[in-house]
Amino acid sequence: MNHDYSGNTQLWNEDLAPTTAAQRTWRWYHFAALWVGMVMCIPAYTLSASLIDSGMSGYQAVVTVFLANAIVLLPMLLIGHAGTKYGIPYAVLARASFGTGGAKLPALMRAIVACGWYGIQTWFGGQMIYTLMGVLVGHELGGDKIAGLGINFSQLLCFLAFWAIQFYYILHGMESIRKLETYTAPLKILICFVLLYWVHSKAGGVSSLLDQPSQFGEGGKKAGQFWVVFWPSLTAMVGFWATLALNIPDFTRFAKTQRDQIIGQSVGLPVPMGLLAMLAVIVTAGSVVMYGKAIWDPVDLASRMTGAAVLIALIILMIDTVSVNLAANLVGPAYDFSALAPKQISYKMGGYITASIAIVMMPWKVLESTQGYIFTWLIGYSALLGPIAGILIVDYYFVRKTRLDVGQLYRDDGVYSYRGGWNMAALIAFVIAVLPNIPGFLNAAFPASFPDVSAGFKTIYTYAWFVGVAIAAVVYGVMMKGKAGALVQPSGA
Repeated sequence: MNHDYSGNTQLWNEDLAPTTAAQRTWRWYHFAALWVGMVMCIPAYTLSASLIDSGMSGYQAVVTVFLANAIVLLPMLLIGHAGTKYGIPYAVLARASFGTGGAKLPALMRAIVACGWYGIQTWFGGQMIYTLMGVLVGHELGGDKIAGLGINFSQLLCFLAFWAIQFYYILHGMESIRKLETYTAPLKILICFVLLYWVHSKAGGVSSLLDQPSQFGEGGKKAGQFWVVFWPSLTAMVGFWATLALNIPDFTRFAKTQRDQIIGQSVGLPVPMGLLAMLAVIVTAGSVVMYGKAIWDPVDLASRMTGAAVLIALIILMIDTVSVNLAANLVGPAYDFSALAPKQISYKMGGYITASIAIVMMPWKVLESTQGYIFTWLIGYSALLGPIAGILIVDYYFVRKTRLDVGQLYRDDGVYSYRGGWNMAALIAFVIAVLPNIPGFLNAAFPASFPDVSAGFKTIYTYAWFVGVAIAAVVYGVMMKGKAGALVQPSGA
């Protein structure tokens, strides 16, 4: 690419510029390792295990997880195509549909969601250090809670220690994250088999538990209610990776070929996620045999091991959380914040902002103050991000036929500036797609304040991501019809 994009420093910096041939070092196995690394994480494990608690049989839970990840793989591959073809990140791709100024809206939404997750995962990591230190000294560290914070001094130090470990990778950039994912992925697969062996040797007879029917069958506690549980569970599972479905160009822009990103993601996402769900189901079933109750939290389970096993398990869980958090929750917002003000904010500075927000938000307070926070939030933010995915896909494939003029994406007076930098068709489609999900979200998040939401709105919210994608895609497609010919540009690549 021989074009000079650097004329407008409010839309361009070196981190947002299209990747060069020398930067395209990611092969299919790097993407597969990336996904194995991100899939093998504590929230994914607990989300899978919780399906059993909701009444599903082991087989129903595994199929639900696999299906959700097969569904979300489609927008991953579709949106990822643009990253590989043009070497641009998500925040720049969004300019084609939302406008050079309007793209800051989807970038900011993606960034805020990721900051929330980054803080939560950092808290989880700090709790592992806290648990590990307690095991080493032979008792829980404990201590009085700090006024205003609600956690003790040891918990705060462990949280900050884990935060500092991750900060090293912010300083050393994207390549250090790729190496971390590549080297830790095999380790995670190994520990899964070790955990499986440990449960089997301790519990025995796990298969009999797996053969137990779901609670939705005739005579069960929730007879006839399978679909009532299945659809919100499927939506939550899709929502779990909805953020990555948007900003996947942040990774695919480093792919050597389209084949690398397609094969790597297809191999790395649905199958490992299904296997993790199977592991979660088996291990949780084993915990019932060993401890008389289902233990969904792998940190809690690891702390019950004895000898060197507990140390090894907790250390590997810590490595896992670092690699997941950096890939899933740092790369995206770092680019997104940079796109808000390219002249002032580099990729690294965007990473610093993300890490700072993770401290300020005090994630332990967020987790304890909202009932069902993660799962309510999963569906809730999928209602926001689904419409953006629908708009991006329709714009790139149906309006522009995958043809972009890359140089125009970095100009505020070009074809993607629309009116004052905003494409009103994208904004209107986004708002119309979000509106039907708002009543259901308010009822789910604040049931006491919004108890009278109709059953219809609750049902719509159950399918939040799907509703958002469909409505936004149709509205945007209709509004852009007839304008397509004028907007389709030569590739400029």
